[in-house]
Amino acid sequence: MSGRRLLVFGLGYSAGRLAARLTAEGWVVIGTTRDGRDGSLRFDDVDAVRPALAAASHVLASIPPDEDAGDPVLARYGGGLAGRWLGYLSSTGVYGDAGGGWVDETAPTGTGRRSARAAADADWLARGAHVFRLPGIYGPGRSPLDRVRAGTAHRTDADNLFSRVHVDDIVSGVIAGFDAPPGAYNLTDDHPVSPNAVTEYAAALLGMPAPPVRPIEALPRMARGFYAERRLVANGKAKRVLGWTPAYPDYRAGLRAVSATTSPAPASAAPPAASGDQR
Repeated sequence: MSGRRLLVFGLGYSAGRLAARLTAEGWVVIGTTRDGRDGSLRFDDVDAVRPALAAASHVLASIPPDEDAGDPVLARYGGGLAGRWLGYLSSTGVYGDAGGGWVDETAPTGTGRRSARAAADADWLARGAHVFRLPGIYGPGRSPLDRVRAGTAHRTDADNLFSRVHVDDIVSGVIAGFDAPPGAYNLTDDHPVSPNAVTEYAAALLGMPAPPVRPIEALPRMARGFYAERRLVANGKAKRVLGWTPAYPDYRAGLRAVSATTSPAPASAAPPAASGDQR
């Protein structure tokens, strides 16, 4: 079992899904959280974390950087990372604005609003890590279906196209990276589309009306920043080098899979027609 021990820094949504799969396959998985919940280690409990790090064959970090202090894992535990497989869950936000054009792993980083994330991304790459750059993540319990049901979903008057990824495709991508060379990999679906199309399709699957349209100017500042950066993210390197293919190549396939685990919407809700997307 010495070669199948994973330490996860930041046992959140995506990393937790990975941990569950690897545990089922016989791995020993130990994770950290801020408060040590559910049997995890508290991130700042150095006396407990350092022995777990020393015993790990694989390390995955999914904690976002602090805007001022930088990457917390590298700052506190960076001295014990050498000699093992390293993975880091980054963001496609490191590419910044590409004017709506395509970007791949050769595109420049650090030009957008995610400057701390871009710096952490570069630091992990310099340490020989497998850096998985992720777009908007969705899956069971965290998807447009949940937002439509909760009444918090909205559409906008913007026509941006965005990439996204199902959480289980992140899991399969990271696992494929165990036997691949280090470097940056974009894990995204194949068909960037507008958030409006995704929200409307989610509403249609639930048999609920599409949520209202809100002008960009009425959104919070952080959301306006999200729409200010336009890019389409290519996943060709992950397919070529990792041998990875997304099980959910577009939002329709992904949301149908999530919907299959969701209870039906009220029968009184009339299903609208789903908006088509431009590919």
